[in-house]
Amino acid sequence: MSNAIVKAADLRSDMRIGQLTTGEVTTIEDVISDPAKHGIPSWMTNHRRDIDSGRDLHLVGADLSLKIKTDIDFMKDIRSWKGIRHSLGLKVRGQRTKTTGRKGKAVGVQKKVAIAAMRAASQAKTE
Repeated sequence: MSNAIVKAADLRSDMRIGQLTTGEVTTIEDVISDPAKHGIPSWMTNHRRDIDSGRDLHLVGADLSLKIKTDIDFMKDIRSWKGIRHSLGLKVRGQRTKTTGRKGKAVGVQKKVAIAAMRAASQAKTE
């Protein structure tokens, strides 16, 4: 996306931020705010087919994180499959869950430890 922004703004890619003029910075901000207007394809944007407006948006910073949180909350509210998976804290995109994505201390089978504890408990009862 950054290369496309530089090409759309007609800037040199080897320039540093401190070398940019105020007009060039304004051009970059304009390209970022509406990339479709400057000929950047919609598949390069980071928020496609917005629920509210139906447009392809390219969001930056806090706007992006807020929009993602709003979309997840919307999925939870309508009780979609992805929303249910989000609310349960499980994998959302079809990944395996048998061995990965575990949380907490009990990760594997500790058979030897359990057997040793049972033997110690049974010996303590007999004594």
